[in-house]
Amino acid sequence: MRLRLPAERPTEPPTGYKIAHPVLSHDGARAGFTGVSLGGALPYGVLDDAACVYGRRHRPPARLCDCGFHCVHERGAAEAMLCTAEHRTAVLLEVSVLGAYIRFERGFRFARQRVRTAVAGPCACGATAVALADAGWGRPGWRALVPVCAGCVRGRTSVSLAGFARLAGEGLRVVARGGGTGFPAAGLAERGDPGVPELAAEAALLQARLDWFQSQLARLGERGGGAGEQG
Repeated sequence: MRLRLPAERPTEPPTGYKIAHPVLSHDGARAGFTGVSLGGALPYGVLDDAACVYGRRHRPPARLCDCGFHCVHERGAAEAMLCTAEHRTAVLLEVSVLGAYIRFERGFRFARQRVRTAVAGPCACGATAVALADAGWGRPGWRALVPVCAGCVRGRTSVSLAGFARLAGEGLRVVARGGGTGFPAAGLAERGDPGVPELAAEAALLQARLDWFQSQLARLGERGGGAGEQG
């Protein structure tokens, strides 16, 4: 006879933690995430259902399969994953475990999730991130993004943390680790207008882009002037 653990019926969804790469659709209209291991080829939204990565027709999380969303119980365990070289540019997610789930010693495998908070690490230069910019790789139809500061955005395709939260929807909150500012999408929708922190971050991003464009125009002007003198 097989012994089974008692079924759990929590009064509210359990909380878990995981890491993922933020992604932006090729047309810039949608935002989401893609995993760092199993299922990484299937980007998902803030509120989404899991699908079997092997293409089987069963409903995740199947007991005899590895399908379903994955997360760990402890925030520290997820943060530790960010120390590896291949995961340095990923973001930390706090999620609500929804639907059917299987509990393990270190975490859950589950059918449905809501991403509540995404925490972006510092820019590669060490400064606090104010935006998410093109990482130089992606999935079909999706650009992977990395945290960047205002000075490192330059001419790359990018979206501010507040803009990413708005595109992702479903009340996602995006914050920058290391003294950054959080941008709750739900709060923006309720107030109708962005507040001072959101506007300050947007202004810093726009100023960085303007500085980059002005430097490019100055370089083109120098080249054009030199060509005219030679003629």
